[in-house]
Amino acid sequence: MTLFPEPASVRRLSLVRLSSELARSAAGLGRVSVEGEVVRPRTLPSGRTWFTLRDRAAQISVTVPGGRAARARVVHGERVAVTASVSYSPERGQLFLAAEEVVPVGAGAIAAHLADVRARLAAAGLLDRPRRPLPALPAAVGVVCGADAAVRGDIESVVADRFPGYPVRFAEVSVSGPMAADSIASALRALQGDPDVEVVILARGGGDAAQLLPFSDEELCRAIGAARVPVVTAIGHEGDRPLCDEVADLRFPTPSLAAAAVIPDRRGLQARLEDLAARAGSAVDAASVAARQRVAAADPSAALDAALVLARGRMDAAGRRLLMADPGRRVTDAARLLARIDRQSGMTHRLRRARAQLADRGRTLHALDPARVLQRGYAVVRSGGAVVRSAQQVTAGDPLEVELAEGRLDAVVRGQA
Repeated sequence: MTLFPEPASVRRLSLVRLSSELARSAAGLGRVSVEGEVVRPRTLPSGRTWFTLRDRAAQISVTVPGGRAARARVVHGERVAVTASVSYSPERGQLFLAAEEVVPVGAGAIAAHLADVRARLAAAGLLDRPRRPLPALPAAVGVVCGADAAVRGDIESVVADRFPGYPVRFAEVSVSGPMAADSIASALRALQGDPDVEVVILARGGGDAAQLLPFSDEELCRAIGAARVPVVTAIGHEGDRPLCDEVADLRFPTPSLAAAAVIPDRRGLQARLEDLAARAGSAVDAASVAARQRVAAADPSAALDAALVLARGRMDAAGRRLLMADPGRRVTDAARLLARIDRQSGMTHRLRRARAQLADRGRTLHALDPARVLQRGYAVVRSGGAVVRSAQQVTAGDPLEVELAEGRLDAVVRGQA
């Protein structure tokens, strides 16, 4: 019978080895999200912030690198959620949290945080900056949304109704929770890297203030303001107004309304193109009629006679000026020079050239004359004064006016083939 239990085996470790194993064990916990109260925050000259995160029966030190300060609201007494990695410091013999993000918890703290961020955005000129107009026909549309099927399905339904097959690039990311703001901003930058994307929609369903907090992230708002393309937001419902709505180029209460504003309407575009084509045809017809009228009214002989009279008047005036300048030898030389000038030969040449140009233009107009086309058996059909180019412009029972090479006919549409 053993009177005393044998002692358990003991590992003999150096302090360095123990510290190394503690650090490795701490790193094995991975990234964590912990809530607590901020106590005694202090910021070092390097920009790094330290504070104690305390709960009812526990506390731990937290450090925020200077590079993450924009994503960390550290106010004494406020309750926050810290997203961090667990680390161990051999020099201090202390566990601590290396924070990536510190966000407020509770309506009051969130409201105070949003007010601070809004003030910084206003000071940077992002709230009243000029808004970029939306393109009428973007080569492609980018959409940043969550992985939930509802928002993407709403947008795809709008695309199917307005313009089936329209190019839309979706980037599905985390839109709530720790580090969601980083994911949204990265997706926005990635979509801008596609040269075809000419407008981006940020879309999310409804949620409470804490769930929508990533869309009020200061760095995300600055990324929206610096985007190379217009950014449209559709976050939550009508009453939800995260700060990205105040920075975006256009804001809509739902993803469906945002998609309807960005995706062009194919039927409307087609109708507009048909209307423009009809107007162009009418303009060509009117220009042809006006040209024929101008040619018919032209009198080449009268125009050339008037030019000859003008030239003779200029020559007489030049002679008078020479006479007044030097009544002696210069006048005699000028008279001899004028005597050698054959006034008729120059005008005859110009008259011949003008007649040749007129004949060329007459042949061109003759070739383009619509009446010659009609003489080959074609006809011009009009409805209500407009030229009919497609059967879709008329319906059964509509009156038609048919212009032939000789005469006109009145007709009625019986149906479409």
